[in-house]
Amino acid sequence: MKQLYEKSELTFALVCIAIYCILQSLANPLNAVIGVEYSASAILCALQAVILFAFIRANGLLERYGLCKSALPARRFLYYVPLMLLASRNLWNGAAINGSPAGTVCHIVCMLCVGFVEEVIFRGLLFKAMAKDDGRSAMIISSVTFGLGHLLNLVNGSGAELAGNLLQVTGAMAIGFLFVVLFDRGGSLLPCVITHSAINIISGFANETGLTMEKRILFQLVLFGIAVAYALFLMKTLPKNRD
Repeated sequence: MKQLYEKSELTFALVCIAIYCILQSLANPLNAVIGVEYSASAILCALQAVILFAFIRANGLLERYGLCKSALPARRFLYYVPLMLLASRNLWNGAAINGSPAGTVCHIVCMLCVGFVEEVIFRGLLFKAMAKDDGRSAMIISSVTFGLGHLLNLVNGSGAELAGNLLQVTGAMAIGFLFVVLFDRGGSLLPCVITHSAINIISGFANETGLTMEKRILFQLVLFGIAVAYALFLMKTLPKNRD
C-alpha cells in the first residue's frame, strides 16, 4: 500500500474507490445468503475502514486527511446547525423500524463505516491528490464522482429503483460539494464523517408510508438548497486551508 501511495496518491485513491465499490457489490448477495440484512456489508466495510485508518495513522497522515479537530471555532461554521438539518433529512416524513433487530445493528455498524470510508477516499484521498494541480476542479470532480458512484446501487443488488436512485445521486452531489468545502476550508474531515454516518444510519429508520414522489422531490430540493447555501457561506467567510 505504501509503495503505491508514494508512487501516486491519485492512483492510490482510485484503487481504494474501486476496492470499496467491488466489496460493497459483493456484499449484497452475501447478505442474502447469510439471511441478515447488512451483515456481510458491515464486515467488509469495517475491514476496509480499519485498514484505511491504520495506514493513515502509521504514515503520519492524520492531519493531511482531516482526521483531527479543526483549528477554527465552531461559531465560524454556524455551530454546524445546517449539518444537523441535513442529518435529519430521512426523518422528515416520520420514523419507523424497518428491519429486524440483527439487521438494524448490522445496518448501524455498516453505515458508521461507510461514512468514514467514503469521506476518507472521496474527500480525503481523491480531493487532496487532485487539489495539488487545481483545487476548484478537484472540488467539482470529487463531488460529481461521489454522486455518480451511487448509480452503482442500480446494479449491485441493493434493490434501488431508478427514480429514487437519481434523487439520491443529485443529493449526494450537493452534499459531496458541501463536505469538500468543509474539509477544504476547515481542515477537518470529522464533521463530514459524523454527518455522513448520521444520514446513512437514520435512513434505516425513515418512514416510507405516504412518501410520494412529489414529497421526495420537495425534500430533495430543500436538502439541495441547504447544502449549497451552507457551502457558499463557508466559501465566502472562511480562508482556504489547502497544502
